[in-house]
Amino acid sequence: MTHVAMESTGIYWKPVFNLLEASFRVLLVNAAHIKAVPGRKTDVKDCEWIAELLSYGLLKASFIPPKPIRELRDLTRYRKSLIDERAREINRLHKLLESANIKLSSVAADVLGVSGRAILEALLSGSTDPEALASLARGRLREKLPELREALEGRFGAHHRFMLEQILSHLDFLEQSIE
Repeated sequence: MTHVAMESTGIYWKPVFNLLEASFRVLLVNAAHIKAVPGRKTDVKDCEWIAELLSYGLLKASFIPPKPIRELRDLTRYRKSLIDERAREINRLHKLLESANIKLSSVAADVLGVSGRAILEALLSGSTDPEALASLARGRLREKLPELREALEGRFGAHHRFMLEQILSHLDFLEQSIE
């Protein structure tokens, strides 16, 4: 036996394909391209029908990229999911700050930049004085100190601090994973 044919059903074909590809020429066929077996449909009859079509060379295999390409696709899809999750977590951060009436994103271009992160870390450590928080600004953000002080006049409570800690921790994990 040199060839194996099987229907592609969802993702269930992948583990079987991965096991067999080293030893056989595996044809993955779309079930819609195989004419139905006459009579009652059973898995056994389907298998016999696919084997018969294979023996006559009547099956057209779906394109399956080589293993290195499949692995690269898995890795890039996973990385993209991490990037998407990071974007969702950043949105949660903005929502959290807004709920505490802290309008940092209206003044700072990047809430997670050097200045933004320093302000967030100060909020985490319990500092809520707008003057003290604004003094942490660096670079061009220092040109907007009056607006920044006003933007930092919020009500940042203990539950905000807890949520901020979770969000920043998750963002750090995601950043490390994406690198």
